[in-house]
Amino acid sequence: MQGSKQTNHYYSGKFEKQLQEYPGLQSKMTPVPDTGEKTYQGSDKLVHKKALITGGDSGIGRAATIAYAREGADVAISYHPDEEQDAQEVKAIVEKEGCTCVLLPGDLREEGFAKHMVKSAANALGGLDLLVLNAGVQQYEFDIQNLTSEQLRDTFEVNVFSVVYAIQEALNYLGEGGSIILTSSIQGVKPSAHLVDYAMTKSCEISLTKSLAAQLGKKGIRINAVAPGPIWTALQICGGQPQDSIPEFGHNQPLQRAGQPAELASVYVLLASDEASYITGQVYGITGGAPIN
Repeated sequence: MQGSKQTNHYYSGKFEKQLQEYPGLQSKMTPVPDTGEKTYQGSDKLVHKKALITGGDSGIGRAATIAYAREGADVAISYHPDEEQDAQEVKAIVEKEGCTCVLLPGDLREEGFAKHMVKSAANALGGLDLLVLNAGVQQYEFDIQNLTSEQLRDTFEVNVFSVVYAIQEALNYLGEGGSIILTSSIQGVKPSAHLVDYAMTKSCEISLTKSLAAQLGKKGIRINAVAPGPIWTALQICGGQPQDSIPEFGHNQPLQRAGQPAELASVYVLLASDEASYITGQVYGITGGAPIN
């Protein structure tokens, strides 16, 4: 494996223990996640498309946002207000590509924000073609008896309820050829003992994807999910993983490292593009080799 691109093109060393308060800032992580700023090259696959991406300020959502802009799409991103610094960085990158970037700060735990976010994005962009529901809450807990009602509520409100509400509102704008993409997780099919509530929500997203594929197909709207494995994002260092697990995070995968958000961007582009016109109801595993079936 020495010199292998799969293990060494992206960071493959140990991570420093680092704890941030939720929701965390990517810009303060060590190393900073690779979201494709220097590497993603577009080829006009999303020209004239209008996209809303939740959690677009950092991690996987940021990688998708940068890729979409470089493919020619105008984007709106939602994010927690505490992540304003990361969001402003993304806005500058998108606008440098000559595309529009609408910033929609808010808390998806708050009732009503998900629908308001979609409506605001559609109004600001002049329509909506693509909906990427990527934002998530993940807090580890090894003992289910210690799982608080507040944590359970927060996790389901962001990872499940806001997803449903956003789709409900988006269907007022999405037309034939529209695409919805959910960020699920390998946890949805292979749950870990310390992520009980998170894993449940990711199973819900997979079920939702398959149910809605049948429901939305007659409208010409596609829906798919991406199921990442261990990806180096702010989700992990603000309570998503125990600090003792951070140094070896992702090293138990067949490729022996955590993935970087940039490595997922091309799949989000594919599922948004016309090249995926016959793809719906599918779950794409990007896990470093761990099977999702």
